Amino acid sequence: MTEPHEAELLAHIAEGLAVDFGGVFSVETVERFVNESFSQLGETAKIATFLPVLTERFARERLGALAQVQGVVVSDVPEVLFVCVHNAGRSQMAAGLLDHYAHGRVHVRSAGSAPVDEINPAVVTVMEEVGVDLTKEFPKPLTDEVARAADVIVTMGCGDACPLYPGKRYLDWQLDDPAGQGVEDVRTIRDDIDQRVRALLAELVPATA
Repeated sequence: MTEPHEAELLAHIAEGLAVDFGGVFSVETVERFVNESFSQLGETAKIATFLPVLTERFARERLGALAQVQGVVVSDVPEVLFVCVHNAGRSQMAAGLLDHYAHGRVHVRSAGSAPVDEINPAVVTVMEEVGVDLTKEFPKPLTDEVARAADVIVTMGCGDACPLYPGKRYLDWQLDDPAGQGVEDVRTIRDDIDQRVRALLAELVPATA
């Protein structure tokens, strides 16, 4: 049940997003997405203090994806979604690396079939080594509109929990799970992902080689 102070925060978030998505979605739709996003993140968010900020970011991402699905907003770059189980390791590394290399020429999202409360600290460490900052990222649940907005869905060990949508290109990357592993092993996984991401980018944006 939402506490009174939480309801006030959510109303404030919805008010701001309703302005940003004015003419695209009704106030009621925005409010629903904000409340849903708050509930979904509330199941996993470790630090409640940051939950309103994360809720705003998650709801904004979902609304943006829905606008694409409905054809209200047309993306002029490929859309890639990385999905793993916890959205705390492999998918976060892949999304961070692709965004880093693409420089805006690919739009990247990531999600988890069963997200946890924080990104693996070893993952954050090894990504810092290559100039990718994941400290502001957070595990997010996989939602329908985000999957439907993607052109390419890259799955990483989530098995049957990953959605199948017609017309999407699917890639399944067999990668070790960094959960519970030390920095040295996670670094090896990162380097494997790095090679795959570079190859995918070269396919999606052939001019980058």
